[in-house]
Amino acid sequence: MKVTVVGAGAVGASCAEYIAIKNFASEVVLLDIKEGYAEGKAMDLMQTSSLNGFDTKITGTTGDYSKTAGSDICVITSGIPRKPGMTREELIGINAGIVKSVSSSLIEHSPDTILVVVSNPMDTMTYLVHKTIALPKHRIIGMGGALDSARFKYRLAEALGAPISDVDGMVIGGHSDKGMVPLTRLATRNSVPVTQLMSEERLARVKEDTKVGGATLTKLLGTSAWYAPGAAVSGLVQAIACDQKKLFPCSILLEGEYGLNDLCIGVPVILGRNGIEEIVSIELNDDEKAHMQESAAGVSKTNGLLEL
Repeated sequence: MKVTVVGAGAVGASCAEYIAIKNFASEVVLLDIKEGYAEGKAMDLMQTSSLNGFDTKITGTTGDYSKTAGSDICVITSGIPRKPGMTREELIGINAGIVKSVSSSLIEHSPDTILVVVSNPMDTMTYLVHKTIALPKHRIIGMGGALDSARFKYRLAEALGAPISDVDGMVIGGHSDKGMVPLTRLATRNSVPVTQLMSEERLARVKEDTKVGGATLTKLLGTSAWYAPGAAVSGLVQAIACDQKKLFPCSILLEGEYGLNDLCIGVPVILGRNGIEEIVSIELNDDEKAHMQESAAGVSKTNGLLEL
């Protein structure tokens, strides 16, 4: 199993590290345009292999896509990260050109690959790949919902004073501060609905803290977060590589599902060896449907800024 990660910055390097540590891939290729950067990150990570007990081979390359040939899964993290005060949507001008070029180069050398898009604005970048690259829809996946759901579970556990392994919850909708739809109604602690365990006011705070999870970290760090995004990517990649049939919310191209058409947005899917194995339909209440429609309108507006 060969995995390529394009972009050797903090997010890309974290992706490579977590994928390698899980020891399911035979090779991870890191690619970056900065001379020697990916090679250095790969060497540094390889020097942890005996300490962390993994046998995955990590190699780096400066812009040589031939080294990525035959990749089963390719992850696109390249592009500029957010700075404090920036929205994900403000990155579209620069990142669209980068993602379009990167995805084209990857497909040229790995025509049978599955693409995982991380670059922001993630839903729109995933849509861009669909519109410009000749791949079946089940092989193009946007990462955002897996990360947003992890942040939701963190906030739920924090509010409940519970170990995070007790908590389950999911975020659908757009990967943006205003577009996320945390499904508080369906969140549980060991099968007990959290609506029975905390006040409506506290749960509303959890929901809002989840939606600004990325912005909160950007303000604290001065740039985008990387540990949780890297872990989220590794979870998706492992589910695909190991044919785990796991359920994750991912940004995918919708063609009538959830009453939405011609846009990529987060909904629950089953991930396996073919990429998206199934789109899972869940019954939303009127409030959740309204928030999904509002989220979709925001994503469509951002999509309108693309030059296809």
